[in-house]
Amino acid sequence: MSTTASSRTAVEIASQPDTWLRARDSLALYSDVLPRRGERVAVVGCGTSWFMALAYAELRERGGHGETHAFAASEFPHGRRYDRVLAISRSGTTTEVLEVLDRVKGTTPTGAVTADAETPVMRAADGVAVLDFADEESVVQTRFATTTLALLRAHLEASGALPADVLPIERAAADARRAIAAALDATVTAAEQFTFLGSGWTYGLALEAGLKMREAAGAWTEAYPAMEYRHGPISIAGPGRVTWVFGPAPSGMADEVARVGGTFVAGPGDGTGTLDPLADLVLAQRLAVRLAEARGYDPDRPRNLTRSVILESRDA
Repeated sequence: MSTTASSRTAVEIASQPDTWLRARDSLALYSDVLPRRGERVAVVGCGTSWFMALAYAELRERGGHGETHAFAASEFPHGRRYDRVLAISRSGTTTEVLEVLDRVKGTTPTGAVTADAETPVMRAADGVAVLDFADEESVVQTRFATTTLALLRAHLEASGALPADVLPIERAAADARRAIAAALDATVTAAEQFTFLGSGWTYGLALEAGLKMREAAGAWTEAYPAMEYRHGPISIAGPGRVTWVFGPAPSGMADEVARVGGTFVAGPGDGTGTLDPLADLVLAQRLAVRLAEARGYDPDRPRNLTRSVILESRDA
């Protein structure tokens, strides 16, 4: 069963292959914003944006572009030297992100990726990539986050620095189309608990999948580095519970999960092969919408959440 237009979130999820390719095609506009090869870079964001920063940091280092660290903006280590700070903020108004940019302004070159050109981040950063075509009406982020990572992957790809085991964005977009059309497994949609795992850059995707399920559907989810799963978290595996791995699964893990009656999912596809991990995240997004609607929730307007977190001034 393919994604339907039952919610705005579902429509935005289905648009991702197109927004990824549009981001790739817009690279030339942002040559002054994105990190240069050899720079020591810090990438900051909050929530979903932080998880995309984690994925990008790993890809950039593995591609040989230079030392790259990712931080939740509230945990940025002021006083540590970087050649560039790159911020990710869909709204362009997130307090902690703006505070980082303000504090390093004039001492460290800064860039930002946002969806809204009419927000304070445009003044806070030295240069901004505006992906307004990937903006969202839904509170829950889907396409802006993945399109940002697609832009950053395409930037590495264009410089010949994409790790050998990571697909070009054109291939990832083709896989995303498969993920949008693929049936959601009935065993997975009926599960009561989900643990998402990843290694290297896909750990950020695992964190994001868990967050999406909690935000949209109030689901019981956890996320860990794949090899850490055996060090405690596997204790909750069992019937009605899913272990979902982004990217290659550790040897023997599928058998261990099956032995205790759990459901193991790794690189699901449509029968023609596994999906790019970013496309696999699209399946998890679809699952979050499916569960939300089954539980009577509105996936566009999750409980207790707003589009942006804007804090009162600390000086007030």
